[in-house]
Amino acid sequence: MNKTMNDIVLSVVIPCYNEKSTIETVLDAVRNCGIKHTEIIVVDDYSTDGTRDLLQGPLRGKIDRLLFHKANQGKGAALAKGFQAATGDVVVVQDADLEYDPKDFVRLLEPFISGRADADVVYGSRYARGEKYMIKRFYHTAGNKFLTFVSNLFTDLGLTDMETCYKMFRREVIQSITIEEKRFGFEPEITAKIAKKDKRYHIYEIPISYYPRSYNEGKKIGIKDAFRAIYCILKYNLFA
Repeated sequence: MNKTMNDIVLSVVIPCYNEKSTIETVLDAVRNCGIKHTEIIVVDDYSTDGTRDLLQGPLRGKIDRLLFHKANQGKGAALAKGFQAATGDVVVVQDADLEYDPKDFVRLLEPFISGRADADVVYGSRYARGEKYMIKRFYHTAGNKFLTFVSNLFTDLGLTDMETCYKMFRREVIQSITIEEKRFGFEPEITAKIAKKDKRYHIYEIPISYYPRSYNEGKKIGIKDAFRAIYCILKYNLFA
């Protein structure tokens, strides 16, 4: 990619469901992430807590593309819609809570534009320790690392964090992939699909900061999603 950090356009896709208390802070953080040209795409997955009113009202001017679902479908479905709407050179996922810091986008973009500039996909890892590291809950961490291990067994990748939110893609890469999973199965599905040997994508992993929230603070992923992740690892590596 023959572009500099000042030339590149980054499309930030934000799937949003009932994030009234955090969405404005996230939008401001993305807009001030240090990337000169950003395209903010919000996909509201049928929020019922007043988030949708905020997005259409006082927050509308902070958003470049605002898309809606007519019924709650899940994170994967929201991302699929947002990816297809993206027009930037590179596309990244940003959750609508405050667990991830958009200032890490600068670091994640480097493999696309510096040195060999051959990256097709970059994952931001919460476990390859960077400058900021907030201690996480043991069982949540162990679960994520277990799922990453199982995924790596089938993909032959050496990832440390398959379940990370921060996944960054060349736009033509992510728009060429059909996303089938509606909920959190997106993570193992997309990992399996970019790991296919016939694709020969160049995949990088960069350490990022992470500030986990509790279920009391609105975290939505649960044990059923972990079992679904294992199912998706098997399905998309062995049968897709």
